[in-house]
Amino acid sequence: MERSISLDSIQMLKITKEMGIDTVWDRYEKQQPQCGFGETGLCCRHCLQGPCRIDPFGTTGPKLGICGASADTIVARGLARNIAAGTSSHSAHAKHLAHTLLKWSRGEAPDYGIRDQQKFYRVLDRVGISREDKTDQQLAGELAKLCLEEFSEREEAPVWLKTTITKARMEKFEKLGIVPLGLDSVVAEIMHRTTNGVDADPINILLASIKCAIADYSGMYMGTDLSDILFGTPAPVMSTANLGSLKVNAINVAVHGHNPVLSEIMVAEAMKMADEAKAAGASEGFNLVGICCTGHEVLMRHGIPYATNSLSQELAIVTGALDAAVVDYQCIMPSLPEVAKRFHTAIITTMPITKIPGATHIEFDEEHAGEKAREVLRLAIEAYKKRDPAKVNIPESRNNAMAGMSAESILSVLSLLDANDPLKPLIDNIVNGNILGVCLFAGCNDVKITQDKFYVTLVKELAANNILILCTGCAAGSFARHGLLTPEATEKYAGPGLKAVLTALGHAAGLNAPLPLALHTGSCVDNSRAASIATAIANKLGVDVSQLPVVATAPEAAMEKALSIGTWAVAMGLPTHVGVVPPVTGSPLVVQVLTQTAKDLLGGYFIVEPDPKLAAEKLVAALKERRQGLGI
Repeated sequence: MERSISLDSIQMLKITKEMGIDTVWDRYEKQQPQCGFGETGLCCRHCLQGPCRIDPFGTTGPKLGICGASADTIVARGLARNIAAGTSSHSAHAKHLAHTLLKWSRGEAPDYGIRDQQKFYRVLDRVGISREDKTDQQLAGELAKLCLEEFSEREEAPVWLKTTITKARMEKFEKLGIVPLGLDSVVAEIMHRTTNGVDADPINILLASIKCAIADYSGMYMGTDLSDILFGTPAPVMSTANLGSLKVNAINVAVHGHNPVLSEIMVAEAMKMADEAKAAGASEGFNLVGICCTGHEVLMRHGIPYATNSLSQELAIVTGALDAAVVDYQCIMPSLPEVAKRFHTAIITTMPITKIPGATHIEFDEEHAGEKAREVLRLAIEAYKKRDPAKVNIPESRNNAMAGMSAESILSVLSLLDANDPLKPLIDNIVNGNILGVCLFAGCNDVKITQDKFYVTLVKELAANNILILCTGCAAGSFARHGLLTPEATEKYAGPGLKAVLTALGHAAGLNAPLPLALHTGSCVDNSRAASIATAIANKLGVDVSQLPVVATAPEAAMEKALSIGTWAVAMGLPTHVGVVPPVTGSPLVVQVLTQTAKDLLGGYFIVEPDPKLAAEKLVAALKERRQGLGI
């Protein structure tokens, strides 16, 4: 199987083959054939009596687990636990930010502060915190405490849910009994109800899974709000992508993971320590680059180049020019120190929940943020001194990329066309057909699919059909690395209606060129930005999000987080495509609920299609169905 369509990945993979270095692709091949029971969701190991396997063909093999659980129950329980894991990841991110804000409010984290006061005040007003006669520190403390209260079970819906969705959507959730009462408590509930001897009704389990995914939405929205308050709301910025963003004459440091609490300080301290880097022989000082979602955080706020996605993280080390990889949490491969043994790269873990054998651990805390960042950067300097020039192979591949299209930025650009009613130009162009609809690209890279191929093929097909593209996470990273976050991509691939709209907006913004083909809206936790735009349009039109010509796709989904995001997108009423078949096919009932019944209950539903051109056809058809329902 072709491993990647990215030129820099292809170049590095040749080197790994020559040097005998195992990568994620090699380890995948060694796992073949993978367990068919696991792939269909028909393997249960939730108690010590198992693992149990159900015959997927219903012929001579077991039809029930040892406890008597059916195939439908086993598959539903497995999916529920996947969604709970994804929810816990995103909500933990938000919780970390809430603790950081709380520490700043108490004077315990002096390296932080309120970077976007206007958004701070908007969030306070939205969640119902009075600003009268209070300092920013007092308000920050109140907001942080409210955030932390959202994690425990309360008697009412989370504030970040009920203040950010349409009234009709909230009523739908209440009617179905799927309103989560706490972000942590709903995860605990899933773990309880899916243990042996509790919930065995697959429909009931699936409804609980949707409730958990709605909590994921709330946690993600909170995480985005807090990131913008602490670090600034992103605005359009030009940068570069690909491994070609590494520099021979600089100390190259990659920030990798998902949380900007450390990386923001790394950016600031690297600028202050430029002379130390130059004194060590690096004439260009420090060169920070990003990997995965931490990379998107610093790309959209500071223009830090985006090196590569999660799947190809090992290949950044293989360039021989990466002096340090500094990781926080999520999507970090435990293989990094093993690959680094062949080079000089320092692998530095920083979070108490993320330790990797073979890595150097420098535990980060907000109270000593600058000091810890300087310690990390000095380790990078020492590693740089050991760099072997003979092993340096920096690919030439490098593309421009525009990032930072937050919801606020998009509305700001739209206001240039209509200051009194910024949403009107977007709505008018959807109504007149210049824009067929909107598609949010999210998700990961999956080793089972040729890296980036599905993303690139699908986005070109949709753009040619005049579909406005928003993107986050590894989807945004894929587009950045393939030159699709540029005006040139709009000129080349956009249909005539979409091109006209993006051109008008780009010229109004002073670019003298169209906006990029895909609008980079942030890291994977920032999927709430697209949801906020959809909700604003729905409220303006007096309809529910489930009626809008808006769809979502995760073409190369890999992580449990992608399942939780996809499930809340369905809960919000969006037709949601996945290009990798999730482990549910062992239960026709679960498949039916996710792809058909959900449409009747919620308006949203899953579209599973591993062929990018067929996926494009199905997404276009879904948008046309929505347009017909609105009479446009």
